[in-house]
Amino acid sequence: MELLPISKAEAARYMGVKGEPDSAVAELLDRAEKQVRETLRPKYVYLETDMTVTDGGVLLSAMSEPLTGEDIKRHMKGCNKAVLLAATLSQEADKLIRQAAVTDMAYSLALDCICSAAIEQVCDRAEEEIFAREAATYRTWRFSPGYGDLPITLQRGFLLALNAQRRIGLTVTDSSLLIPSKSVTAVIGISDSPVERGRRSCAICTMKDSCAYRLSGSICKK
Repeated sequence: MELLPISKAEAARYMGVKGEPDSAVAELLDRAEKQVRETLRPKYVYLETDMTVTDGGVLLSAMSEPLTGEDIKRHMKGCNKAVLLAATLSQEADKLIRQAAVTDMAYSLALDCICSAAIEQVCDRAEEEIFAREAATYRTWRFSPGYGDLPITLQRGFLLALNAQRRIGLTVTDSSLLIPSKSVTAVIGISDSPVERGRRSCAICTMKDSCAYRLSGSICKK
């Protein structure tokens, strides 16, 4: 997948910029976006699976362990299928950020934030492509391990179900951090009847205390 123009406004907000970035920040973001788009070739994999919601959690046919927590149970209520998704910008993204940090921390930060905006673009486009191929009358938005009370330790189960290490080089550490770091795993519920697709709640977001959007007095687009 080739990256399309990356939202520099979103990247600026990740940097903590309020309002329009000044000329120095805008120049850093322009440079970073150009390098990222020229260098990175993101990848994603997905799997459709049957599912049921029980008192013990959300049971997916593709996974041996349930998705536990009240938030995911509410999120998947009324769904009978799900899509597991994993996407990554690749190890090259981490390499770009790390190399820039040796000589220019400001540019390294710009790269980091452009990459954060880029992986969101990849997930949005992956979702569009998936559901252009897969029948889904209604669907939920993406819900990732670590969001709300869904344990982040489920990352490993997601990757195993998707065979993500072999297919796109995505692994997870013992502390449940994805490697490469600019990567996402998520589950999307599918239903034959309308499902609630309201805005994601800041109250249950694990980033609520350090979120760049909230610190700048705004909210994310999701």
